[in-house]
Amino acid sequence: MKKQELKARALETVEAHRTKLIGLSLKIHAHPELGFEEIKALEWLTEYLDEEGFRVERGITGLPTAFSAKYGKGNPVVAFLAEYDALPGLGHACGHNIIAAAAVGAGIATKNAVDQVGGQIMVIGTPAEELYGGKVIMLERGGFEGIDATLMIHPGSKDVAAISTLACASLNVEFFGKSVHASANPDQGINALEALLLSFNNINSLRQHTQDESRIHGIITAGGEAANIVPSYSSGTFLVRARDLEYLEQLRERVLDCFVASAIATGARLEHKWGEVTYTSMRNNVKLVELFSSNMEMIGRRCTHLEPGQNVGSTDTGNVSQIVPSIEASVAIVPQEIGGHSPEFALAAASEAGHQGMIDGAKALALTAIDLLADPEAMAELNKLVE
Repeated sequence: MKKQELKARALETVEAHRTKLIGLSLKIHAHPELGFEEIKALEWLTEYLDEEGFRVERGITGLPTAFSAKYGKGNPVVAFLAEYDALPGLGHACGHNIIAAAAVGAGIATKNAVDQVGGQIMVIGTPAEELYGGKVIMLERGGFEGIDATLMIHPGSKDVAAISTLACASLNVEFFGKSVHASANPDQGINALEALLLSFNNINSLRQHTQDESRIHGIITAGGEAANIVPSYSSGTFLVRARDLEYLEQLRERVLDCFVASAIATGARLEHKWGEVTYTSMRNNVKLVELFSSNMEMIGRRCTHLEPGQNVGSTDTGNVSQIVPSIEASVAIVPQEIGGHSPEFALAAASEAGHQGMIDGAKALALTAIDLLADPEAMAELNKLVE
């Protein structure tokens, strides 16, 4: 069977599963689960793939809500990555329900090509992308060994074959002071909240003197119990982002100095802990970008090119892309004025536009996998990387 015939069959298969894939996406959307708590999503995704003849293994790499689903045998091995964790308070405001359903749809649509030309496809369930970097843990534990390429789509406001991301590190800080009556004995107190507020001001000053596209942002997670008591404890969580790991390391030191200076100024004691997981920036594979762009055009979507500084979030897929040829592409489901991690985006992830983005994403992923499975020369070019 010729490659074009394999692709035509894949498109037909996605359409045949349209209703079930939309139903899967809506179920995940309606039951948002935080990282490492994705029990229902795991069940629904693996049940679907099991019914479609995939060899499913749950709890891979020691993570209870991670999974792999394999079809075929031998090489090459092409993996579709699924995310399905939600955001605190906002549910699926990043559209991970769409990512998961598209990965499942792409896997099912590629089965016929595997039967005809050989090789192996996988759907890999990767939990806790938003808060804990599940893919980084899986990568360190061998979860991506033996895979020749990973493919993934993310809903957004543009059709883009290669998203731009930043390296990212998290920081938790605590200040310990001394409580006294805020009016009667203020001179005897040490204000832990003031230490944290001063840290924010220090960071605001630092932002003026950092490289383009760097980001520093955080929240106060504790700041006192009553207005008439000098706060003896405060805490916050911060994210530090940069274009590459080298500059991220420099920025981490400068950010920490902001907190150290506040501790000295107020007399509060500082304790801090950097997150165990650091996200790297994406390295999108040139050949995969080319193939995905062509396949998106085939289904009626034209991919644009992101200018530097656009849509610069962070993802643990970046860590995978440093080791395995990868792409994380964007499929538009909202106008450009609507950003991710917003209530409006959460609504869009369960809208007709969201459904169509998921279906088109599944199609483009499947067509790109078929290019790799049916064309040894394309697979041989995957060592060409672009930042």
